[in-house]
Amino acid sequence: MLWQKGRRSDNVEDAGNGGGGGPSFGGRGLGIGGVIILAILGAVFYKDPTALLGQAPSGPAAPTRTTQPLDTADPQVDFVRAILGETEDTWGEIFAANHQRYDAPKLVLFHGAVRTACGSASSAVGPFYCPGDRKVYLDLDFFQDMQRRFHASGDFARAYVIAHEVGHHVQNLVGIFDKVEDARRRGAAMEGAAGLSVRQELQADCFAGVWAHHSQQRQHWLQPGDIESALNAATAIGDDTLQEQAQGRVVPDSFTHGTSAQRVHWFKTGLDSGDTAQCNTFSGSI
Repeated sequence: MLWQKGRRSDNVEDAGNGGGGGPSFGGRGLGIGGVIILAILGAVFYKDPTALLGQAPSGPAAPTRTTQPLDTADPQVDFVRAILGETEDTWGEIFAANHQRYDAPKLVLFHGAVRTACGSASSAVGPFYCPGDRKVYLDLDFFQDMQRRFHASGDFARAYVIAHEVGHHVQNLVGIFDKVEDARRRGAAMEGAAGLSVRQELQADCFAGVWAHHSQQRQHWLQPGDIESALNAATAIGDDTLQEQAQGRVVPDSFTHGTSAQRVHWFKTGLDSGDTAQCNTFSGSI
């Protein structure tokens, strides 16, 4: 992937090391054993880390750690800025075509742990989006985990990670988060093979594909093997694949993100069409 072509975003922040003892979610501290369990069963790309324990953040919104100077000379930071800049340009154009304004998210780099408006989070959760402060959170060490734990490598696979989380931001801007929350309050199932959480995650995969479609048209930056690397990443983090690896069996009633086949299907749907209208995962079967 010729990611160096991308415009560098100014919306990347560095929160440094969260520090301050063990990470907590929704007020509950977690030891290293709990963190490992969350890393395996919670999978990756979660929009709200507190939901892993079925808890909403208690009390007032937790502020993020004071930012520190961004190391723009770091190749990984440069990569993140280039990909985020391209998501800004792509979604800016899509929103403008619909006579809307795209408000780009901030992307916060952290190491170990971080405090957000959704609560405190550990890097074990993986990259996530917090609708409370409209920020994407990413520990750069996760890219190494992708290769080591999920055997998913390649620049485009890493770009897919960022684009997926930005996809959640798009959902937030257009009101999907509010509609899902309203449905949850009315008793709609969140988990399970056809639950709202799965449908929301698959739509973010589709939006990531829409971004990839338009960014390729503009930048012509994909190389042989790039698409396969992203599809491999989508396959590696399907609920069925992760559950099989972690516990030797698949439990569809506990799905939160969709199967490997579903994640690949919806990413390809967005990639092939470039049309957000094709990303309606909330209607019919998925």
